[in-house]
Amino acid sequence: MTKKRKLIAVLPTLLTLGNAACGFGAITYAAKVGPEYLGQAANGGGLTRMLGTSPGLYNSFENQHLFIAAVLIFVAMLFDALDGSAARWANQTSEFGAQLDSLCDAISFGVAPAFLMLQMVQFRTDYHPRLLWVIALLFAVCTILRLARFNVETEEEDTHEGFSGLPSPAAAGVVASFLIAMRGIYKLAETEHDTLAKSIADWLIPAVAWSLPWITLAVAALMVSRIRYSHVFNQLFRGQRSRRHVLQLVFSMALVFLVQELAIPVLFCYFAFSSPIRAFWEEVVSGRLYKSKQI
Repeated sequence: MTKKRKLIAVLPTLLTLGNAACGFGAITYAAKVGPEYLGQAANGGGLTRMLGTSPGLYNSFENQHLFIAAVLIFVAMLFDALDGSAARWANQTSEFGAQLDSLCDAISFGVAPAFLMLQMVQFRTDYHPRLLWVIALLFAVCTILRLARFNVETEEEDTHEGFSGLPSPAAAGVVASFLIAMRGIYKLAETEHDTLAKSIADWLIPAVAWSLPWITLAVAALMVSRIRYSHVFNQLFRGQRSRRHVLQLVFSMALVFLVQELAIPVLFCYFAFSSPIRAFWEEVVSGRLYKSKQI
């Protein structure tokens, strides 16, 4: 085997391990023991100089470490999206790769988001620490169960057009998106003039902290549910795109352009909760139709 072919063969594994490295990095940054944090403590600089040094909540290192940790989870999602495609392109799909992918996903999309939620909420609310710990544990456990079920139920020739239960990267994205949005909310809250945006931001800061544990618990339950979710990546970039998919993509891009970081939790929550709401509504409507026919 030539050197180039060996490199191509190992590429999917490197991408998968990059996923795990990002998950580990997210945990260490959230715990404030990441390399940049230690460097900042040692020489008074580090990442704070990169992201801004003006005073206030927006640019404080206290909030930057959670922002960076959340970004690393999204980078892990990128690695997770690429490793499978790289394996198929290199003709290197194997049982080893599938199991390694799940182990790395358990770190990046199970343990890391749960730990981020704890770090975000524990000092900003009056929730009992045991309650928060149990919610974080349930999220991590549901992620592991979701990944194990996916491995058992998915066949090698599966087209991945849809999923049974909320995918673990999407659940992790829901949690991490709120930490990224907090950066934009703090920026609005630090405006000098009393505006409607500032008032909304002042209300959103505690509201996000108080609601995030329950959102985390909800997406944990959705992961182990049997609700059908579409494969967004395959629908947008591989399969035939309907008018509805194009409109959703255009609306999403416009929303990101208008409100930037604040759009991320809106989009992820829409994906996570629209399917169960739709399923519930169809259940209600079909129940009503059945009763009317019985009458």
